[in-house]
Parts: sequence; C-alpha cells; structure tokens
Amino acid sequence: MHEAFVAAVRDAGATVGPLAEADALIWADPQRAELFPELIRTAKRVRWIQLPYAGVEPFVDYLDARFVWTCGKGVYAPPVAEHALALALAGLRHIGAYARADRWLEPAGRNLLGARVLILGGGGIATSLVDLLDPFGCDITVFRRSDAPLRSSRVITQREELDAALPATAAVVIALALTAQTSGIVDHRFLSRMATDAWLLNVSRGEHVITDDLVAELPAGSIGGAALDVTDPEPLPLGHALWSLPNCIITPHIANTPEMGLPLIAARVRENTALFLAGKPLIGVVDVELGY
Repeated sequence: MHEAFVAAVRDAGATVGPLAEADALIWADPQRAELFPELIRTAKRVRWIQLPYAGVEPFVDYLDARFVWTCGKGVYAPPVAEHALALALAGLRHIGAYARADRWLEPAGRNLLGARVLILGGGGIATSLVDLLDPFGCDITVFRRSDAPLRSSRVITQREELDAALPATAAVVIALALTAQTSGIVDHRFLSRMATDAWLLNVSRGEHVITDDLVAELPAGSIGGAALDVTDPEPLPLGHALWSLPNCIITPHIANTPEMGLPLIAARVRENTALFLAGKPLIGVVDVELGY
C-alpha cells in the first residue's frame, strides 16, 4: 500500500519527504491509528490528512478542525454495492441453505425483480446500489440524514418513516456510516418490524447490528434471514451461533478486498494530491463535527 501511495503522490506532481517538512500526511495503515498523536506533534506544517478507508472510526477521537481531513468516501462504493447485490440475490433466492444442503430440498425463495428494497445510508454505496438495482425494477427507499434526492429512490429521514417502511420491505441493506446514533440501530425492535420473509444485508459495520438480538430472531423465523459481510465481533469466533444458522450467510469482510481496493484508493490519493497542489477543494472531506 505504501508504495502505491508514494507512486500516486509523485504521479500527481508532489514529492515525498520527512514528516517535519510535509504539508500533507497520507495515512496508509488504519490499524495503527494510535500512532497519530505522537506523529502529528512533529508535523508542524501539515494542513491536509488523507485516510485510507471510507470509515474513519479508528481516527474519530483524533479529528481536529485545524486540519482538512479526507477519507475514502465513495472510493469503494461500486465493489461494495456489487457485493450487496450478490448477498441480496443469495438471500432472497435461498442460495445459502441450498449450498449447505446434502439432499434435494423443496423450492423456496422469492424474486428481487420488482421487490421493495430499503437502504439505510445515503452515501456512495447507496448511490451505486440504486444504479445496480435499476434493471430489477425495484421499489427503493433510502433512509438518510438529509432529504436530498438520491437517483430514482424515495428518501426518508425520520425514524417513524423507517419503522413504517420495514414491514413491506423484502431486503434491508445497511450502508451507514458508524456513529453513536447509528450503532445498534438494528435491534430486536427493528427486526420485529421486518417481514417474516425479508432479508437483512449488512455491508457497512458489524456494530450497526446487535448480534445477540439477531441470533435470537433468526432461528425463530422472525425474518427470512441475514447476509453479513461484517459482524460484531469481527472476526466472528469459531463456534459462534451465526455460523450454524441455515438462514444466515456470512462473508469475511470481503465486499472490498485489498486487491480490489488498492488501485481505487491510490487513484483517490493521486487526484486529491493534484487538487491540493492546485489549491482546489478536495474529494471525500470528513465532517469533523459529525465524525464521518
């Protein structure tokens, strides 16, 4: 990753040098966020900080309005939306149970064609997913903070509207930023309002779902099932109840793999570096107050 970022910075016309002399900091390793306070003390000239992922949770305690912060907002949206579509089809078509079976099962499943889809979150993943769902003729509702239009979908902003939309929805897709307000949004109350044949799809963060509540609802058939690319805890431990449930599909946080994502984030670094040098607005700016 580091070499790709170095190449991107140089391709944009900038140079890579000591942190004490740098005007910008490109952070390559989200697993080492704890190093930030010590390193930034030596970076007296830094004005812009680029983070590698769309989610900024490891850095949320360090966000400081003295700097312009940018992240990978929108960078990974197309591959993650593609994975969400795959999970939706797998869930509604009962593919998880068929893949586990050792005998011929009775027919089950339902069409995504013309189905009602509810997307929680109105960012890049939601935008890409709405485009991917267009050929399926889905009736799409997006629950987001802003009431700004999003493609052909219906936009709702109030929790009461979300609760009212859940019973008639075939697929609920979580594509939210993780904040104090969205953590645990999918709980027993949320799940109890979903249709008994609806599928919950999470391609965002595991902490959006209260895992114990999901584990309690799935065996009871309260919903059709859950397809999760992210879990809480993560990685999901060996022997965890979710592994053995026939109506639960788990993928190991691979909606966007490093191999898929590196060229995309490197291109963002290249583009933002060129914009920074030109004194123009950057892409993927983090709202320090909101934390994403």
